[in-house]
Amino acid sequence: MTELSPHLKQATEVVAVRGEGPYLHGEDGRRYLDFTAGIGVTSTGHCHPKVVAAAQEQVATLIHGQYTTVLHPPLRRLVERLGEVLPEELDSLFFANSGSEAVEAALRLARQATGRPNVLVCHGGFHGRTVAAASMTTSGTRFRSGFSPLMGGVVVTPFPTAFRYGWDEETATRFALRELDYLLQTVSPPEDTAAVFVEPVLGEGGYVPATEGFLRGLRERADRHGFLLVLDEVQTGVGRTGRFWAHEHFGVRPDILITAKGLASGFPLSGIAAPKALMSKAWPGSQGGTYGANAVACAAAVATLDVVRDENLVANAEAMGARLRTGLEAVAAGTPAIGDVRGLGLMLASEFTTEDGQPDPATAARVQRAAVDEGLLLLLCGAWNHVVRMIPALVVDEAAIDEGLRAWSAAVEAGTAAS
Repeated sequence: MTELSPHLKQATEVVAVRGEGPYLHGEDGRRYLDFTAGIGVTSTGHCHPKVVAAAQEQVATLIHGQYTTVLHPPLRRLVERLGEVLPEELDSLFFANSGSEAVEAALRLARQATGRPNVLVCHGGFHGRTVAAASMTTSGTRFRSGFSPLMGGVVVTPFPTAFRYGWDEETATRFALRELDYLLQTVSPPEDTAAVFVEPVLGEGGYVPATEGFLRGLRERADRHGFLLVLDEVQTGVGRTGRFWAHEHFGVRPDILITAKGLASGFPLSGIAAPKALMSKAWPGSQGGTYGANAVACAAAVATLDVVRDENLVANAEAMGARLRTGLEAVAAGTPAIGDVRGLGLMLASEFTTEDGQPDPATAARVQRAAVDEGLLLLLCGAWNHVVRMIPALVVDEAAIDEGLRAWSAAVEAGTAAS
């Protein structure tokens, strides 16, 4: 009998048969509040009517027009619509299917454009599972172990994870920038450094926001030394953090921006954006792919961008994120096992720690499982899987937030009582 790989373990035992807005309906007849959003993919909620209609219409018209062979109208519309939300100088786009592919496209562009071999990545970052992207990933050994040798030329620099260090953000920022300068002096000299890749909020690394001082420091050093600043907004983009792009919180401009996940409400689509002068430095034939910019995915992405704009979902993410964070902090205030609550917008997490401040994955797992019993779907992250994250769809409203908080409170009580 054929079956899935035994390593494709689901975080829950729910068999989803239907989705609607922020909810999934299980084969068991229960309705679950989905605060995973397909790991941040279903930005407009499950089966938003306008996204469904756009995809259905496109399926009946043209399913796939391979975009290095022919152009198609949904791709043209998507390029135009992204131009309305991207930083003005990022006026050239390349599309792929997954975040990993987009990361590798950005890596290839950075190396070809600068002629330099090395890339800097931040400790705790997640950039994907393909070989180059996994070589750049340091959020957990599970993403990069067992298939060495990994790609060379990757240098890891600290990220200002203040809670882990036990410092305030200013101290953590100073440390991270000082260590970066030391790496440039001792490991990867500027003339060998093509780019620094960074998530504005660490994703798999534990939902740790960067600081303004850190990202501005990266921008200043990139300008001074002639390397590129690449912002991986695969999880943080398209309104997730209460700004259309998370880097808007910090007032920093990227040289290359990477997007995926919430861009097409569940259809596979990713891309990189860069200034045309920079994108033109890619070598001929270095950009392509069979399924990139699939017509149905592009139509869904255009509809997604329309919904995000027309329903004011970026502002909603900011408002609902503030409401959710207030509730999470209230639960944490009465729960010694929760060491930290953090994040931006609708990208929030609670970190579980032991009495002596060590990571506590066992309690985090119990709470996550208890949440399913309460009808709330959640995921873990962090190096030890000791952080419970919440990434509801951007369409979530006050009633759903409050429902989620009630379920969270009950799950935390049940999960911590069992410890």
